[in-house]
Amino acid sequence: MVRLILVLLFIILFLLVSIPILLILWIIGLIRPAIREHASLAIVSWAFRVITWLAGVRLTIRGEENIPANEGVLFIGNHRSYFDIVLAYGHMNRLTGFIAKKQIRVVPILNLWMLNLHCLFLDRDDLKQGLEMIGKASDLVRQGVSIMIYPEGTRNKTEDALLPFHRGSFRIAQKTGCKIIPVVVTHTDEIYEKHRPFIRSAHVTMTYCPPIDTSTMEMKERKVVDTQVRAVMEAQYFADLQPEKA
Repeated sequence: MVRLILVLLFIILFLLVSIPILLILWIIGLIRPAIREHASLAIVSWAFRVITWLAGVRLTIRGEENIPANEGVLFIGNHRSYFDIVLAYGHMNRLTGFIAKKQIRVVPILNLWMLNLHCLFLDRDDLKQGLEMIGKASDLVRQGVSIMIYPEGTRNKTEDALLPFHRGSFRIAQKTGCKIIPVVVTHTDEIYEKHRPFIRSAHVTMTYCPPIDTSTMEMKERKVVDTQVRAVMEAQYFADLQPEKA
């Protein structure tokens, strides 16, 4: 219970203190948008690392060398916990917008930080809005901003490695020909979901798999790239569950 209280207190304090910071960043962004973006990335990443520390998470990151520099990519992640986003963005060293469900857009202060970081909000029930969002995300990738999406659409509460993918999640790569980086996490549900409302220490792995270059694919291959990504992620998930050899 102590960890939960500490995390909640920090989140509330951060959101309150960040109000004047957001105002300053808004003024800076009128002249130098890039400074606002990178400052927002640094601040949010720091806040998420603090939450990770307060939660007692021991994080092992593998495969960061697989992330290409100086180009926008599509990160595809598996989703087992609220902490997936905290861990991913806490160690994100490049400007990346997350695709989030539309309900988060109404959360005050948090939504402003997300907008600063090019996060996009998806209404799965509105096809037209979904197509517009894919267009915006594709434009961002062409500009060098990466996008991260969870194609399962919701948290996986089963024992299976992955839930079925929404194939539309891959249209950004299909439209732009960008590289896809599968991101696989394990044990994140052991932080909170398996014993809510308590937060408990856990050892979590986060693996960046080798990039899948859609620019070298024919269009018919791009249309089924989700099956390739899923196979890579399933294999990596079960590999990461194996105990490390001494």
